[in-house]
Amino acid sequence: MTTTPLTYRTAEEPDMSESTSPLAAPLVEATGLTKRYGSIAALDGFDVSLGPGQVVGLLGENGCGKTTLLKILAGVLSGYEGEVRIGGHEPGPRSKALVSFLSDTSFLPDAARVSYCLELYRDFFADFQVEKARDLIGFFGLSETSRLKEMSKGMREKVQISLAMSRDARVFLLDEPISGVDPAARQLILDGILRTLSEDSLLLISTHLVHDLEPILDAVVMMRHGRVQLQGDADDLRGTHAASLDQIFRETYR
Repeated sequence: MTTTPLTYRTAEEPDMSESTSPLAAPLVEATGLTKRYGSIAALDGFDVSLGPGQVVGLLGENGCGKTTLLKILAGVLSGYEGEVRIGGHEPGPRSKALVSFLSDTSFLPDAARVSYCLELYRDFFADFQVEKARDLIGFFGLSETSRLKEMSKGMREKVQISLAMSRDARVFLLDEPISGVDPAARQLILDGILRTLSEDSLLLISTHLVHDLEPILDAVVMMRHGRVQLQGDADDLRGTHAASLDQIFRETYR
């Protein structure tokens, strides 16, 4: 399977005069978003509007369209119908300058040391903050001299999260960052994700492990068959349903 490059360093700096104020408009908007693979609609008239300053859980069963949505928002997947805006921009160089995307598939070379990955990101992304990444690497108890091929899945996930969360982005898109990681490591990974997240950023994190993410979520978008099944503020949903988000999720997908 060939993966699309996440984004690229561009000589053109984003025109921040055209990007939205944290209090003025959503950072992520999609209207009537539809993406088909042959006769199958991965996204089917999907609508969402997400503002800054929150952690949003993108929840749903495997195959419901979560990854497709994140790739479109990240600007690495095209050929869709409908409208998408990131900070007021259509997916392209300006939107990519605002977005940091952690794919569910690593593109880092197995033989690389962590130190090489830091240099790779510094060369590739104009907004990469290497000292922030080193802080997260240390927080996770990792060594910059270690090679990825010598690491466990959880350790490699920590390296990738350290890199993705160290860009000076407005929108962070994380695709299943704790999937396949042992329960003991999940909380540490979530603590690391939040460690450097700025107050005016939007973090959209996809998962089916709702129980683990619930404590950090401000809002949720539950997906099914490429559409929004349920969405809203986390506290409002808990109050309305008199149940935890995990319980609401289980009931929704029974």
